[in-house]
Amino acid sequence: MTVTSTLRINMTGQGEDSAIESQRYQQAIKMAAFADGNGFDVVGLEEHHCAKNGWLPAPLIMAGAVVGCTQRVAINVTALLVTLYDPVRLAEDIAVLDLVSGGRFNFIAGLGYRPIEYHAVDKGWDDRGARMDATLDTLLKAWSGEPFEYKGEIIQVTPVPVSQPHPPMFIGGMSKVAARRAAKFGLPLFPPMKMPELEAFYHEECRRRGTKGFVLGFGSDSDQANSMIFIDPDPEAAWQELAPYFLHELQEYASWKLDGVNRPLEQDVSSIEDLREQKRFEIMTPDECRQRFRDNPNYSSVLHPLAGGVPVERAWDCLRLYVDEVLTPLRLDQ
Repeated sequence: MTVTSTLRINMTGQGEDSAIESQRYQQAIKMAAFADGNGFDVVGLEEHHCAKNGWLPAPLIMAGAVVGCTQRVAINVTALLVTLYDPVRLAEDIAVLDLVSGGRFNFIAGLGYRPIEYHAVDKGWDDRGARMDATLDTLLKAWSGEPFEYKGEIIQVTPVPVSQPHPPMFIGGMSKVAARRAAKFGLPLFPPMKMPELEAFYHEECRRRGTKGFVLGFGSDSDQANSMIFIDPDPEAAWQELAPYFLHELQEYASWKLDGVNRPLEQDVSSIEDLREQKRFEIMTPDECRQRFRDNPNYSSVLHPLAGGVPVERAWDCLRLYVDEVLTPLRLDQ
């Protein structure tokens, strides 16, 4: 049995008091260090802009803070909206993260689907596909360490990453356009859910272009594949306490729905009953969580203790309980 654990940090739940928000950010970094020292495998970060609930807008800065306080966990950004950055500066920033972390930083390159995010950073929305292709091309050339032509001049980007041929990156998306782009650049595809038809199309594109690729994703179309867990000895009582925070996060996410854009997990939720039916969040006892791992050899847990503004003390309760009563006993079983 392999026990894989991810600590999700997206900083949703911003309040009106910036001093309290500062404490939340500092505690999130301490949680990453705690996770690193207690058997977690991944610290997951995200990127969104202009979110009313404070969704993390600066994942590279946060990643640098996590790298600085950890020794072994992977730091993953899902997804990094690469089209919102200057591509050369992005290549430099990621190269430095790669060097400082010893190759522990990786990311899913996302195109984004909210026009307001492009407007906020003065990027064009209509040409985002072409911008994505140009950004990926620039990143790969920059990380080679070799001189290349960029906008009419020859440049050479330094430093060179320690990860070769480049820092680990995946192409996010759930369309044939995304799959075709991943195959074109010889990069792995990361769909947000199990999508057999898209995977088959991607592999056919790789064969046609003579590139090598693979699909990395949740690996399952079950509810458990996309769920986030909170550990508590009394789940029924915890639901009453924590549901408002979970709703705060999911309602913000659902509010970004766009006509014609089919994205997973954007169902409207307004009650505890909706939350429990959706199964995006689960509250489990330590016994139930241990049994989940024992019954499902491929299960990978995602803890999201600060979701939607959950108080820091309660978040720590969840994290410590998971380490003491889930991870530690499971290690003894191995």
